[in-house]
Amino acid sequence: MITIYDLAKQTGFSAPTISKALNGNGKLSEETRQIILDAAKKAGYTANMAAKALSTKHSRLIGVILEDVAMKRGFEHPLFGGLLNKFRHEIEMAGYDLLFLSKHFNDGMSYIDHCRYRDVEGILIVNPIDDDPEMKTLGACGIPCVSANEFIPGVCAVISDNETAGRRAAREFYEAGHRKIGFLGAPFRENSPAALERYKGFKAEIEAYGLEFDERYLEVCDAWWDQAGYDGMKKLYERCPDITAVFIVCDALAFGAMKYLLEIGKTIPDDISVIGFDDDTTVLKAAPMLSTFRQDRDRIAQLASEVLLQEIAGIPGPEVVRVPAEYISRASVRRFVHVPQMGFIS
Repeated sequence: MITIYDLAKQTGFSAPTISKALNGNGKLSEETRQIILDAAKKAGYTANMAAKALSTKHSRLIGVILEDVAMKRGFEHPLFGGLLNKFRHEIEMAGYDLLFLSKHFNDGMSYIDHCRYRDVEGILIVNPIDDDPEMKTLGACGIPCVSANEFIPGVCAVISDNETAGRRAAREFYEAGHRKIGFLGAPFRENSPAALERYKGFKAEIEAYGLEFDERYLEVCDAWWDQAGYDGMKKLYERCPDITAVFIVCDALAFGAMKYLLEIGKTIPDDISVIGFDDDTTVLKAAPMLSTFRQDRDRIAQLASEVLLQEIAGIPGPEVVRVPAEYISRASVRRFVHVPQMGFIS
């Protein structure tokens, strides 16, 4: 079956522009709209869209589920704030508007009931409350959904390639000569994959060198904010004071960890090297500046909008789409002149 992505490739226009033309909305020139409609007609796509338009009530609303119990940053979250900016742009270009969904609305109305009350046509799930049982039902509620963070049954997830990033972090440390490398994580949850996948990739890369990871060098923090990183680093260092490097699953935790290390008189990176994750805007204020991974917020948002528009058009999306994260090398990793012969792994 032809998709809006196929039409985008054929015509050279973006998927949101294709959607606007097919749905008869948005500010497009008549020339652009006609090129797209002609291409759609030639591909046998127009009839499908027309049938859907006749049978569907269009509110032009996309619901957004955004909670931030874990990091407590709200719209200043290092990933979700920028992601929402780009998603809003893409979805508005396709003729839709955003509606933020809340369980505090109308005496605790469920997300699904809220969507039906407002005739929402699609849902972007950015960051739900941990273990919210309603998430298990969204994929079967009949409203097209896409997730930008969680694994939810029946819902396409567009997320960073966390395992590959974890491998890269381990490789950066190993090639710099580090052998006693710690891992500071956040709660491991199967449906919220970031911390667990980064650990799996990190451990797999260590083992790819023919080494066995020592679980004493793993500490899982109880949350995602800086105080949890401070407390977690304290536990890890007191248990394993011989570590020379630590990979930390988010920059907020890394800031807390670095604060602890500096308080006990350790120098970064001379005593302990650090790699974080997120490329938080406050990274630039850290001393030394933190090596980290930058998640491609714009690409995640663009793909999420395209998947959701496709599902609104009646075309199922994939189960998961992974977007590479970029390693940003700064000043928090020390390179050994002579590689240590003994390590924390056996």
